[in-house]
Amino acid sequence: MVSPVDAPCDETRVREILGTVADPEIPALSVVELGLVRAVRWTGEFFEIDITPTYSGCPAVAMIEEEIAAAMSAAGVPAVVRRVLAPAWTTDWLSAEARRKLTGAGIAPPGRVIPGWERDPVACPHCGSSETELVSAFGSTACKALHRCRGCGSPFDHFKPL
Repeated sequence: MVSPVDAPCDETRVREILGTVADPEIPALSVVELGLVRAVRWTGEFFEIDITPTYSGCPAVAMIEEEIAAAMSAAGVPAVVRRVLAPAWTTDWLSAEARRKLTGAGIAPPGRVIPGWERDPVACPHCGSSETELVSAFGSTACKALHRCRGCGSPFDHFKPL
């Protein structure tokens, strides 16, 4: 009979390690703050870490998986990363800290999505004005749109609400 091996650490430590892995497209945020980490389980041999990408075609997902595996390996914690697509990621999974950090990085955080209603106005992350306009549906990455502030004149990315 094979007995399960004791876990080298607990889930809290695993989440601390994951908190050091930055999103490659938004380095101000960790994969935990983005809400990509859906579950952490000890299997008896390794931690199984479920992540859900911001969208299924996100080009950064493979890199994120590699960065997580490298961080866990560097910490001496055996782990396997699993990509989980359901339920689909939503901007509601962004932590309050992530929203604050987005603004600090000059990226307008996503607003609420209310089906059938207009979206919240996009506030400029530089001056706070809501007198902004959409310049392009795509910003520096596919998950962001490019806006311009009529108040301070600055262009900025807006993390699209999903």
